Amino acid sequence: MKQITSIQNPFIKSLVLLQEKSKARKQTGTFLIEGLREISLAIKGGYEIETVLFLPELVSESEINKLIKNPFQIIEINKEVYQKLAYRDTTEGILAVAKSKSLKLSDLKLSDNPLILVVESLEKPGNIGAVLRTADAANLDAVLIANPKSDLYNPNIVRSSVGCLFTNQIATGTTTEIISFLKEKKINFYSATLQNSTSYHTQNFTTPTALVVGTEATGLTQEWRDNATQNIIIPMQGEIDSMNVSVAAAILIFEAKRQRGF
Repeated sequence: MKQITSIQNPFIKSLVLLQEKSKARKQTGTFLIEGLREISLAIKGGYEIETVLFLPELVSESEINKLIKNPFQIIEINKEVYQKLAYRDTTEGILAVAKSKSLKLSDLKLSDNPLILVVESLEKPGNIGAVLRTADAANLDAVLIANPKSDLYNPNIVRSSVGCLFTNQIATGTTTEIISFLKEKKINFYSATLQNSTSYHTQNFTTPTALVVGTEATGLTQEWRDNATQNIIIPMQGEIDSMNVSVAAAILIFEAKRQRGF
C-alpha cells in the first residue's frame, strides 16, 4: 500500500488545489469528498471513486474495503497530511477523490409524474446545501440550477448538503434552456415571486410540476415570471416580504407532497 507523509508531495499539492480552486476541479473532472457518510452516499449515487486517503489511527483498511467494492487506489497518510487536506473541524480520518458527473438536462431520468425544484442564480454554498437537503427529504425527481453562480463540487456545498449533493439528480443550464426543457417535457412550472401572484396553496401540484425559486435579494428574473404556468406567493404576515430561499422552497415542496399524499 502506498504511503504519503509529506505535505510537499506533488499529489497532495494537487489535492489541495482541488479543495481550493474551481478551475482545478473543472480541469481534472474530479473533486474531494470528506467523511464516511458522504463517501458512502456518493458511491450509492453512482459516483466513481478514484483514490481513498485514510488516517490509520481513525479508519482501518478493512473498513474502507467494506465501503468501496470497485477497484481504487488506497493511500495511507499521516496526521499532518490529513489536516492539510481535511476541510471540516470534525475528524473522521478519510477522504476520497471522485469523478464529477455530467450535469446536463438531457441526462435526467424523470418519473411519469415528476416533482422538480428549480433554483435560479443561487450563490451561497449554505443555501445550496440546505436546498439539496430539502430536496432529498422530499425525494424530488430532480433539482435544476438555472444560471449557476457556484461550482457544485465546492467543498462547502458538499459539506453543507451533508452528502445530499450525491442523493439528488441535479442538472444545470441557463434560464432559457431550463424553461425550454420544462415546456418540452410538458411540466407545469410555478414561479415564486411577489409580482402578479396568487397564493401557492390554491394551485394544483399533483400533475408534472416544477417549483421555481430565486434568491432572497433579487428574486426571479422576468423570464420566469413571463413564462410561468402561474406565479405563486407565500403569504407573509409580518413586517418583511421575503424569506430564506431554502425555507421558501421547503414550504412549496411539502405543499406539493401533501397534495400528492406524501
